[in-house]
Amino acid sequence: MTTTRFAPSPSGLLHLGHAFSALFAQAQAKALGGRFLLRIEDIDITRCRPEFEDGIFEDLAWLGLEWDPKLVFRQSDCLARYDQFLHLLEESDLIYPCFCTRKEIQEEVANAPRAPHGPDGVLYPGICKQLSPEERQEKIEAGRPHALRIHMDRAAKLTGPLSFHDQELGRIAVLPQSCGDIVLARKDIRTSYHLSVTIDDALSQVNLITRGEDLLHATHVHRVLQALFGFPEPRYFHHPLLTDENGKRFAKRDKALTLKALREAGTDPSALRARLGFS
Repeated sequence: MTTTRFAPSPSGLLHLGHAFSALFAQAQAKALGGRFLLRIEDIDITRCRPEFEDGIFEDLAWLGLEWDPKLVFRQSDCLARYDQFLHLLEESDLIYPCFCTRKEIQEEVANAPRAPHGPDGVLYPGICKQLSPEERQEKIEAGRPHALRIHMDRAAKLTGPLSFHDQELGRIAVLPQSCGDIVLARKDIRTSYHLSVTIDDALSQVNLITRGEDLLHATHVHRVLQALFGFPEPRYFHHPLLTDENGKRFAKRDKALTLKALREAGTDPSALRARLGFS
């Protein structure tokens, strides 16, 4: 059975871009006789708020989406599960602690004649990768805050060549080194977006991942993690981003037009669905 999902973060109000993504995911599931899941991605403890989560359910119900409430879960309830998978990587020497501050990384990059770059910008320059086990342990025992980064060179060597299939773009080769040693566990919470979504999708049996094209490069990271954990390869559909009349994509930080505002203004949800291309 085909299973899709919509996984919003309760760090702000949903906007039209979210509406499009949610409707797109449910439309794919319905077209294939599958199921649609809702997941709350609330690991950002500094920004996620209960009132935003309540708003998600209200907005999606008003929009006409249907999901099984018994299958809804919050990532904040799954931290022990994420930690188990981190431990697997630790046992294989595939992650290492990173004690760098953002300022230290910026200074290192500024002083490097040729800082490594990927599609999303400058990559981590590998400062803490060079630390000896003794130096790492000394810093940990001293209580230095640290994130956990994947040792991408070792991971890529272990997985061998990988690829993924996008329904619009076809088969795409994974380029692990273009991702660098990304963070799998943040300093404030022992997980990250990349780690959590990879585990959640696999254990929820999501086999068609629909999301915006801005996350296409993240799929390279996720395929590496899937291979390391022995997860099956899902199918992908990276849809175009919804933009405003100026061609700018909707975003929470820009206070884009929200579904709550549309609801309160008396907007007809069926007319909004038609406007977004879902009659």
